[in-house]
Amino acid sequence: MIEFLWPWMACFLPLPMIVLYLVPRAERTEAALQVPFFGTAATYSGGTASGTRRRWLRRTLLVLIWSALVVAGTRPQFIGEPIELPASGRDLLLAVDISGSMGTEDMVISNQMTTRLIVVKQVVGDFVARRHGDRLGLILFGTQAYLQTPLTFDRNTVQALLEETPLGIAGGKTAIGDAIGLAVKRLLARPAENRVLILLTDGVNNVGEVEPLQAARLAAQEGIRIYTIGFGADEMVVQGLLFNRRINPSAELDTKTLTEIARLTGGIYQRARSADELKAIYSELDKLEPIEQDQEVYRPIKSLFFWPLGFALLASLAYAALHPILITWLLAGLASQRARGSQQTAS
Repeated sequence: MIEFLWPWMACFLPLPMIVLYLVPRAERTEAALQVPFFGTAATYSGGTASGTRRRWLRRTLLVLIWSALVVAGTRPQFIGEPIELPASGRDLLLAVDISGSMGTEDMVISNQMTTRLIVVKQVVGDFVARRHGDRLGLILFGTQAYLQTPLTFDRNTVQALLEETPLGIAGGKTAIGDAIGLAVKRLLARPAENRVLILLTDGVNNVGEVEPLQAARLAAQEGIRIYTIGFGADEMVVQGLLFNRRINPSAELDTKTLTEIARLTGGIYQRARSADELKAIYSELDKLEPIEQDQEVYRPIKSLFFWPLGFALLASLAYAALHPILITWLLAGLASQRARGSQQTAS
């Protein structure tokens, strides 16, 4: 259907008539311009039956022009059929650690060593693609935490922005507490029973303004469940000058704090030592029961003001073409050309 955003603009429709009857007309006692071919011009300006019809046509055009401008001023818009948005699901924020340690090559995909971040992009990207009906948001954190994608149904955008994230763009350290605090701030506007944060990290909180447990207590007060994932292999072979050494690349992983964060908020802590284990964890998180939400309806809106505005422009051009001053000017030009032609012929 068609609606008018500013219907009060229609009050200006009778304005020309008010001006016509209230403003006194100016009277001329003598001609302001002497036209040698006045008789010919009068034919086009209303001196004959043809001129009378042309005069009424101009008045009709003026009425149509003003009416079209007023209609355009009311800002008409077409409202389409309602489109139902997904009615069930959760508000899921994904907090992903992109600090320098996520560049450690201790993961194996297709028998090739690769970095932790590449595995996370692949696994979390598949998780995002499966979340039909959920609002998803993405928080990236390192030395600082920032919201990469607000809560949205657009899973493709979340997946694409995660895939394009470079290593260490947020700094080389790990601010787990700031990431949780940012998630709490973004989830406060959503239903209390429907707030979930999935936090993945491979290190320990070593920077930031908020302590992780303090942020977790605040999240618990607001009814936000936090599922924590500790990611990284327990063993890695490092080549030396004389022989290879086996080290633990996840020695700094703060399992105790991540476990306490999950306990305080009613979530679960899980340890992922490989790409397969990480996939299994996200598959388990994928089985969470959706919570019904209020039905949301979206109605597409398309502005229509440019149609009457375009009509007014075309009608204005037509009015200008029928105006006696314009016709007189054209006749004067023709007469001038004829006079110059006669002079050239005589010479």
